[in-house]
Amino acid sequence: MKRFKPASAGVLALLVSSLLGAIHAQADDGLLWVGSAHSVATTSERLQALLSRKGITLFARIDHGAGARSVGRSLPPTELLIFGNPKLGTPLMECQPSVAVDLPQKMLISEDEEGRVWLSYTAPAYLAQRHRIEGCDAVLQTVSGALAALARAAASP
Repeated sequence: MKRFKPASAGVLALLVSSLLGAIHAQADDGLLWVGSAHSVATTSERLQALLSRKGITLFARIDHGAGARSVGRSLPPTELLIFGNPKLGTPLMECQPSVAVDLPQKMLISEDEEGRVWLSYTAPAYLAQRHRIEGCDAVLQTVSGALAALARAAASP
């Protein structure tokens, strides 16, 4: 997996202060990466259990590896979980309705070419930039903290 540099010191400061974990950012696409101590399937199951315990709706679990196998192709283990919570998403959409195109939230769990497992998701700071969200720092900080906590808990030993 490549290592990426954030776009600016401001983005880095926001990420470090809100995420407090071993997360790598790729500034040009807004993805945050968290290394997992588990397999793709186990990380996915752990994330699903966390979502359930927190009352967050899981809309879909997409097994891209299985999809590839169904057409005679192969991918490393790769799963996408799509989930949301109106208590967090609605205030974000009230700030800027266009952010709805990026909601509900998604987390990708994938295995790289060296067999390492990564959980990745879009940084709320990136969504703020993409959708020109202003005046909603508290909402963005809440969403950032919630996503970071979910990612860390699903990926930790």
